[in-house]
Amino acid sequence: MRIRGRVPGEMNSAPPAGEFRQLVVIGASLGGLNALKTVLSALPPDFPCPIVVVQHREKTTEDLLTGLLETVCALPVAETEDKEPVAWGRVYLAPVNYHLLVEEGHFALSVDGPVNHTRPSIDVLFESAAEAYGERVVGVILTGANEDGARGLAAVKENGGIAVVQDPSTAEAPRMPEAALAAVTADAVLPLEAIGPFLAKLSMKKRRSRHARR
Repeated sequence: MRIRGRVPGEMNSAPPAGEFRQLVVIGASLGGLNALKTVLSALPPDFPCPIVVVQHREKTTEDLLTGLLETVCALPVAETEDKEPVAWGRVYLAPVNYHLLVEEGHFALSVDGPVNHTRPSIDVLFESAAEAYGERVVGVILTGANEDGARGLAAVKENGGIAVVQDPSTAEAPRMPEAALAAVTADAVLPLEAIGPFLAKLSMKKRRSRHARR
């Protein structure tokens, strides 16, 4: 799948295997479009990490989400294809009616049954990312009206990753962030407008610490 707005390999080609400093996984449901626009619009064009998003959508929904997000995001945005390599500095969206899994170096799509009554499932994405990338994962739970993502965020923490949850008081639908907070001690509970800047600072901190070790 060609990513609109960029020539392939122009700026965001994949680094060597194992070079990802962090992998950001984001889960959203009811109210997620506005939440995602707010988070992604705050990221700089040189944001160095892959961002993988599950937004709950109806099975019959056309891919309007990509176009809506790329109008506000400085990074290339596209729905993910099966076996597509994971490249840095891109936003990957789970396709409608497919579970999206992260494996070492690439993605996988699955038509296994719904989890938490949803496909794609946030739990499936987060658990696969935690298994593949361990402490390099940053899991972010945004607004939503169900409990999908709570178990997955716990897996991120158990594998040494970072758990970020939208402050439920700032969520259009607070149930999903509340369930996440009940399941895990989050590293950061932030109002929606603070999540994008937090991710940007976190990635810069990782880059500085890496350069300091050289």
